[in-house]
Amino acid sequence: MNRIPIGVYIPGNSILHRLDARAKLLCLIALTAALIYANSLPGYGIMAALTAILVALSGLKLKAACAPVKQVLPFFAVIFLMNALFNDQGQALWSWWIFNLSPAGMAAGAKVVLKLILLMILFNILMSTTAPMKITAALVSLLRPLGYIRIPVSDLALMISVALQFIPTLMEETEMIRKAQTARGARFESPRLKEKAESIMPLVIPIFISAFKRADELALAMEARGYRGGGQQIKKAAGPLGKSDFAAMLFAAAICWLQIFAL
Repeated sequence: MNRIPIGVYIPGNSILHRLDARAKLLCLIALTAALIYANSLPGYGIMAALTAILVALSGLKLKAACAPVKQVLPFFAVIFLMNALFNDQGQALWSWWIFNLSPAGMAAGAKVVLKLILLMILFNILMSTTAPMKITAALVSLLRPLGYIRIPVSDLALMISVALQFIPTLMEETEMIRKAQTARGARFESPRLKEKAESIMPLVIPIFISAFKRADELALAMEARGYRGGGQQIKKAAGPLGKSDFAAMLFAAAICWLQIFAL
């Protein structure tokens, strides 16, 4: 395979690589809130420009940063069509049965798709510029207050981190299984709905089997290395946050405030 897997950490020395993982997680939360509240043309322009700047600061190639978007283009098309055809606000350009194509619906679909695209790119930047163990340690640090109500913070953080790391692996295996099933005659690109539905099962079942197999192998590997829960093996985030970390969080908070209260 000659392409970089989606969501895999890529070592580097960029500004974003040097930021503390805790600061990057908090910034991602703030920017996600800003994306959710964005509802104007200037707001979308600010978020798109900010995402482009973050891609440049991360040192990632544009193709690598936007790789997750390419994998789910059919999903985006479905979301756009559902909003465009089932939104009955405004005057319809075309109507048939329960479908109503209107400018308001098309605009709503475009907004949702744009938000999802920007969010996926931001998430991919985080995963590509932060080592997995640093993400786990940052989650332990940020979720530590939950320990006061007897929630196993270390185990929870480890589960979240492992789940995040499995996403690119499962996507890669899904693509390999799809190509293998296509070679065996599965018609994923068929225009007929019945044939598409019939081709889903040969794809879904191997994915589930592979996911359970990997989970079992991971559990055996962790047990063989002495993991017994309790989070004793997870190192806490090292040191206090630096000036650049506080600056990044302040900037993300300002963008979030701007989207919620000013635009």
